[in-house]
Amino acid sequence: MESSHITRLTDFDVHLFNEGKHYNLYDKLGSHLMNHDGVEGTYFAVWAPNAEKVTVIGDFNEWNREANPMLSRWNGSGIWELFIPHVGKGARYKYFIRSQNQGYEAEKGDPFAIHWEVPPLTASIVWDRDYQWNDGKWLEERKNYKGDDQPMSVYEVHIGSWKRKGEDGKEFMSYRDLAEELPGYLKWMGFTHVEFLPITEHPFYGSWGYQCTGYFAPTSRYGSPQDFKYLIDRLHEEGIGVILDWVPSHFPNDLHGLHYFDGTHLFEHADPRQGYHPDWSSYIFNYGRNEVRSFLLSSALYWLKEYHTDGLRVDAVASMLYLDYSRKEGEWIPNQFGGRENIEAINFLRDFNNAVDAEFPDVSTIAEESTAWPMVSRPTQIGGLGFEMKWMMGWMHDTLDYMSKDPIYRSHHQGEITFSLMYAFTENFMLPLSHDEVVHGKGPLIDKMPGDEWQKFANLRILYAYMYAHPGTKLLFMGGEFGQTREWKHDQSLDWHLNEFAPHGSLQWMVKKLNEFYRSEPAFHEFQFQHEGFEWIDINDWQNSVISFVRKGHQEQNNVYVVINFTPTVKENYRIGVPKKGFMKEVFNTDDLEFNGSGVLNSGSLETLPIPAHGRERSVNLKLPPLGAIFLKYEEN
Repeated sequence: MESSHITRLTDFDVHLFNEGKHYNLYDKLGSHLMNHDGVEGTYFAVWAPNAEKVTVIGDFNEWNREANPMLSRWNGSGIWELFIPHVGKGARYKYFIRSQNQGYEAEKGDPFAIHWEVPPLTASIVWDRDYQWNDGKWLEERKNYKGDDQPMSVYEVHIGSWKRKGEDGKEFMSYRDLAEELPGYLKWMGFTHVEFLPITEHPFYGSWGYQCTGYFAPTSRYGSPQDFKYLIDRLHEEGIGVILDWVPSHFPNDLHGLHYFDGTHLFEHADPRQGYHPDWSSYIFNYGRNEVRSFLLSSALYWLKEYHTDGLRVDAVASMLYLDYSRKEGEWIPNQFGGRENIEAINFLRDFNNAVDAEFPDVSTIAEESTAWPMVSRPTQIGGLGFEMKWMMGWMHDTLDYMSKDPIYRSHHQGEITFSLMYAFTENFMLPLSHDEVVHGKGPLIDKMPGDEWQKFANLRILYAYMYAHPGTKLLFMGGEFGQTREWKHDQSLDWHLNEFAPHGSLQWMVKKLNEFYRSEPAFHEFQFQHEGFEWIDINDWQNSVISFVRKGHQEQNNVYVVINFTPTVKENYRIGVPKKGFMKEVFNTDDLEFNGSGVLNSGSLETLPIPAHGRERSVNLKLPPLGAIFLKYEEN
């Protein structure tokens, strides 16, 4: 059968590919089941411009490098293609590539494969994308859940270690197993979204997915592509949005992967000062190469279109933006203007956000960006990078540093807990307490807290209360909600049995109640990215290690007054200034007995008195619980 007459490509496809503007390459390159003149088979297409010879090898031809040679039909494009009759779904294959470069030879997986063998096996698999979705209602309504004024509380999950099964706990839960448990749990806990650590296929399980080779395939460790779609479908049916970690910053050097793909540095920069990542011993995409941009942009849009995902969190953005990231002098190449900014990466990120916004305006893109790079979450039209949100790494570092101190010393470090509000509205920030804080010897969050067991849990309760009361959206890594006592291990389940014990089960209950409060109280989310939503009552009470502030909504009666006591001492007759006459009520207290607190509450109605305080005409007298946070509201007349 003449493969030269069979193609899924047009001249316009090739043009868009070469221009870096093809966003649906997964429909053209890769392997595709098709019928040609009444014959069922599979069409293969791969980009290898510097190859001298490319053949398809697989279990259907006994991995014979000579049996199925491909044709380089599109002059100058570097695209090779072939239709092989009678090759069906489930066939395993690779591309054998002999390079023009000194006869270099390699067997490569398909960069556009939508399914792979279970690692450590490395072949690509011919597969289909068929799936009958049931989430039409969610897709129709999800635009209502996106916006500056919408609550967003994200539960970060590593699929392989959330829960495991089997007598020894060694067996993975499949995507379908997870679909039976995770949606209901998230709904009960009150989270609005789940964020999965990268599920894109990765050879080394210990990389947690951040060393990815399959940019169009969910890892086969937990099931098929359709199984993963079913998990997303079930999450959507329960009203839970799905965010995927996406890693366009680097890729590993596994022989079957993208590295040195056709005997040249095709996807990565050739010069190691630009193309090699010293932190992760991996390779950096050449963002200046149009075909690479088409590849990455197609990957991003594939997950949004084919898997109905509701957002992409882009990993390690800082490493993309700076040419000298983790490099010493002489180990990097300045840009054309002599600077350290990676102009090609900046343009790529803007293209990425513009493409997502144009095709999926109701999804979110979130940047993990750890520097002071300006306007990460501002529109590209005004010079920003175009993300909807940026992780607030500074808040996380300062807050955890402050909370780790013995309360007796906290009065000398009040600035650490309040500094974030100096820049809280320069970006649309998401507050992350992520997996990065509970690995590599850092220990679990509960172990960062000082004191005996009761004080550790009380400290963790006020940390979470502060996070939910602070402007910005929220993210919490799995296990944090119940005070996991062991550092996260990617090859073990979380310690769910801990919830049988009061401190853990009560903490989990409090996080559930915080989620409910955050979602139901307009003041906690209506102005979460704008300064109109926040006002200090007292930032300067360092001697007592107390902070107090107001979270504001569109309606004044919705305002929430927040007071946090970072010491284990009960503070009687603590007065805060309030604006008007009336009665206030305590609506949340982390020291409540139901949260395993000591039960120091402000019960009943609290009258505001004409005693000026904090520049306000009236004030209210409070009892502050030990290591406690309280939320107050005016009672309605």
